Amino acid sequence: MTVALTSWKALGTSVHVMATNVDGLERATTAVREVVEDVDTVYSRFREDSELSRLNAAAGRVTRVGPLLATAIEAALRAARLTDGAVDPTIGHAIRLAGYDDDFTQIAADRGPLTLRARRVPGWQAIAFDRRSRTVLLPRGVELDLGSTGKALAADLAATAALAAAGSGGVLVSLGGDIATAGKPPAGGWRILVAEDSRVEPDSDGEVICVPAGGVATSSTTVRRWSRGGVALHHIIDPQTGLPTTGPFRTVTVAAATCLDANIASTAAIVRGRAAIDWLMSCRLPARLVENDGTIHYIGPWPDPTGIAA
Repeated sequence: MTVALTSWKALGTSVHVMATNVDGLERATTAVREVVEDVDTVYSRFREDSELSRLNAAAGRVTRVGPLLATAIEAALRAARLTDGAVDPTIGHAIRLAGYDDDFTQIAADRGPLTLRARRVPGWQAIAFDRRSRTVLLPRGVELDLGSTGKALAADLAATAALAAAGSGGVLVSLGGDIATAGKPPAGGWRILVAEDSRVEPDSDGEVICVPAGGVATSSTTVRRWSRGGVALHHIIDPQTGLPTTGPFRTVTVAAATCLDANIASTAAIVRGRAAIDWLMSCRLPARLVENDGTIHYIGPWPDPTGIAA
């Protein structure tokens, strides 16, 4: 079965769309572009005019939000509940203090030392959110950051939209390595390159897995890194300290029913450190964990690289 591919850059990362219905690729791509543009407009924290930025600026007041932002907030709160707070959307202030206060391309240069102090983030329980009325109340001083779940959610939404637009067959959408599928897969399953750097091309050398459906996500401390005063920092924040994590795993890849669920688990595993292995086993999620020294651990029925596993 022929699989068609198109790629471009958006949301500060690489976007790849694959379709088994070659004639539907253009329509699928248009649908993905629309989802990505909506996501950028609604919950980018780097746009002052985004709905998320306006919500953060309205902390202390009840604010009614649009359907997409409500869905993104609901996903972030669900992630916090499922991980006992290891993935927490109230890290907004902490990640800015760590130096991630602009689009990643703008913070690559070392802008001098930072004074970082360990301080637990406010916690997701501080958010008053009513899904039915789509109202949110953030306490003063609390900033939401949806980076731990927003891109994976976007991948799931984009895959659903792409399949509807294509009309038949199957589609795969990758947003910076957060991968979602929908519809009928190609013979043998979707072949997915497992890479620490989401910027590599899908046909690059490396470990390949095959999945019939669902999502795959990789969380890593090796790519979105920057230096301040010669100290290396990264974007995965430990809510217990408000600082970049310092655990043993540099990269975790998880396969799950959705890209969002895979990303929730992979991010939580980085934060949990050594406890992640037992936690992932209890969740019965296939995972690949890479330690800082390169040692690799496989958890559960890791997808067969030669075809769909039973």
